[in-house]
Amino acid sequence: MGLKVAIVGGSGGIGRALIDELMARYPNVEIAATYLSTAPNDDGVDGIMWAPLDVTNESAVAEWMQSLGSVDWLINAVGVLHSDVHKPEKSLTQFNPDWFMQSMNINCLPTLLLAKHAQAALKQSDNPVFATVSARVGSITDNQLGGWHSYRASKAALNMALKCIAIEWERTLNKARVLSLHPGTTDTLLSKPFQQRVPESQLFSASKTAQFLIEHIADAHAHESGRFIAWDGQTIPW
Repeated sequence: MGLKVAIVGGSGGIGRALIDELMARYPNVEIAATYLSTAPNDDGVDGIMWAPLDVTNESAVAEWMQSLGSVDWLINAVGVLHSDVHKPEKSLTQFNPDWFMQSMNINCLPTLLLAKHAQAALKQSDNPVFATVSARVGSITDNQLGGWHSYRASKAALNMALKCIAIEWERTLNKARVLSLHPGTTDTLLSKPFQQRVPESQLFSASKTAQFLIEHIADAHAHESGRFIAWDGQTIPW
């Protein structure tokens, strides 16, 4: 039986690259991917089945997960750092409560909803993995610069959610491995405004990032569940 992977946010920069990397590595992979508003033009082609999904809508998440049946890997690549109006805060004077709640709503909430409704699908797999793209700036221990209050707080909350999921699933879904993944600075729309000071050697293409992440997901069962790891496999302190 072939590998079946569900990718939330598959039309984004990293999400799309993950799809391409999976198809290159696993010729018989079956992929279910989501987009928010505009359907990609390869729906139903080469084993990719696209579906619209608002990942903050619990009933929509539940319906989509139920439609998939069994799933081996579930990868959440949804995230927000800035918008046309809001940029990461450099100081508390720039803090905006609405933007904070939006950041939490997109960066943390979907992982909890997905985990809640993915359990039946993952239980049918022999080697289930539940992974979410997080960020090193969500590490409390690693934070030496401050700022970026909404983004940092939402990613820290995401990491706590993933750790809680991993602990609970050790009792109820002990075959599963839960991963919080830091992709490094990747050349996507999310990081575009902040790339000027990033050394060329530390700015990854989306395809390179996807290679790193898929390697760690594929290797997940060689390690304990509930890890927070960087693109290079190094453990990041919570």
